This record gives sequence, C-alpha cells and structure tokens, in this order.
Amino acid sequence: MRLAMTTLALAPLLVVQGWYVKRVTPRLPEAEGARQGVTGQGKRLRLLVVGDSAAAGVGAVHQREALVGQLTAELATQCEVSWLLIAKTGFTTADLLAHLAQQRSQHFDVAVVSLGVNDVTRRVATRHWLKQQQELVELLATKFGVQKVLLSGVPPMGHFKALPQPLRWYVGLYAKQFNRQLKKHFDNHAYGYVVSPKARFEPEFLAKDGFHPSPIAYQRWAKVVAKEILQIGLM
Repeated sequence: MRLAMTTLALAPLLVVQGWYVKRVTPRLPEAEGARQGVTGQGKRLRLLVVGDSAAAGVGAVHQREALVGQLTAELATQCEVSWLLIAKTGFTTADLLAHLAQQRSQHFDVAVVSLGVNDVTRRVATRHWLKQQQELVELLATKFGVQKVLLSGVPPMGHFKALPQPLRWYVGLYAKQFNRQLKKHFDNHAYGYVVSPKARFEPEFLAKDGFHPSPIAYQRWAKVVAKEILQIGLM
C-alpha cells in the first residue's frame, strides 16, 4: 500500500529523474573474457550463472574480477568447476526466461541467478515478478537439470549514488519489497534458495558509474555464494 501511494504521489518526478539518469549515467561495458570453461581439480561441479548486467560483469574489466570469475576461483579450491555464463545487460526476469527457452538443454548441478534491478526500474508488479521467478526456477530444474537454484537478492538500490533523491529512496523501497517477498516465497522451497550478502554497504562496493558492483563487491558476493554452494554439497 505504501509503495502504491508513493508511486502515485511521486510519479511525475520519478519519470523525469529516471529519464535524466539514463541521459547522464556512463554506460559501462560487460566484462571481457570467456563465458564458459573448466577450472580446479577434484569432484566435478557443473555451474550455471545467469542474469542481468551484474551477472555479465559490468563494473569489472575482465570476467576474472566479476562474479563468475571470482566464484569459480573460490569453488576451484574444492572441486573441478565446469561453468557457463548466460547474461546480458538490461535483462529482466521475463527477458531471461525467453532467452533460456531458446537455448539447448544442458545439465548443471547448481545455478546462480542475478536479476531484479531492471524489473524494479521498469516497475514490474511484485506478484508478477515472483511468478516469473518461480517459472525461472522451474525452467532451470526441468530443462537444465539444476538441483539447486541460488537466487541473489536485489542489491541495495537505495545506496546507488547514480540515482538522485527521491528516486533513489523509491527504488530502494521497491527493491526491499521484492527481497522480502522473494525470501518468503522460496522459504523451504524444494530447489529455490535466496542468498544475499549480509555485509554492511560501503561506497567502495560501487563501480565508477555509481550503479553497478565494483570488483570488491563481486568478490564479497562470490564468497557468500561459494560458501552456500559448498555447504549444499552437490559434488
């Protein structure tokens, strides 16, 4: 109710500020480097990373510094990781669903998902987003044989310095609502699990565009996800 009332009251200003941010925020490229590979030794773990610009490594120069590179480096200390990255800047949950539906079937043990920011900026209704997240988890389980889907919560958009106030406050509120409902929806789920870094937000976690993760943030994120994967014990 609070979010709906806020949207109605601030709609004209939010539209103007959103247009302004798109005009002035620098567009960083996706990280360079391979999007699939094998690394490490030991029991084999098949890893799929999917999602938006954060999954694609925007904010890092190379995939080694991005989520997938730092995650596979963490996991490679314990197992042989066969990994694949499917991600694109601007992807919403609906976009990723459509894209994955066109991919050939493959088999993975675990999938890591980074989505939500673009759904927030496009003001996708929470109930629709949750429905799409459920569809995504089911698709990953059925088409890609994933045993566990780790859903990264929406990042703390209320700290994105590229966004002016009150837009920053508004999207931060929206992101928190997404996260609350996502955690509630997947609590005790058979194969969907929400994982989010608990570290206190620091300015150094943002890339130079004030919107995407920095390599330091990717490192923190990767450590949290790697710990969860190793605890699950899918190898």
